[in-house]
Amino acid sequence: MSETVDANVLIYASNPASPHFQGSSAVLADLASGPGLFYLFWPVTMAYLRVVTHRTLLQPPLSLDDALANVESLLALPHVRAGSEQPGFLASLRDVSRPLPAVGKLIHDAHIASLMRQHGVDTIWTYDRDFRKFDGIRVVDPLTRA
Repeated sequence: MSETVDANVLIYASNPASPHFQGSSAVLADLASGPGLFYLFWPVTMAYLRVVTHRTLLQPPLSLDDALANVESLLALPHVRAGSEQPGFLASLRDVSRPLPAVGKLIHDAHIASLMRQHGVDTIWTYDRDFRKFDGIRVVDPLTRA
């Protein structure tokens, strides 16, 4: 079994003022301690970097160096993998998206769901209920751990 996180978990874990800081930090600490395989997908990483360095979205924002250091500290762990699109990604995206259909803002979530399928990741930690719309994905809310 392998797991991943949505950008919102990373963002809240970087923001001590967030009401979700403790839950998000605890999830990341658990995943970082291993031993299970933990995927950090590039679209999630980019969303994290975009938000935490933006001066109107996070007060105070992180410096790019600090935000990159957070990502690098996770990627340096032996059981953490950076995941990206593999051959056949568009077919996977089509398969994941078509039943909903995933359009508009759901495209980003379908992207993550497709990457999860391609890498054999079955669980995502997120506050976003939209991931529950995708078949074959176990969605865990950090607040309820269910």
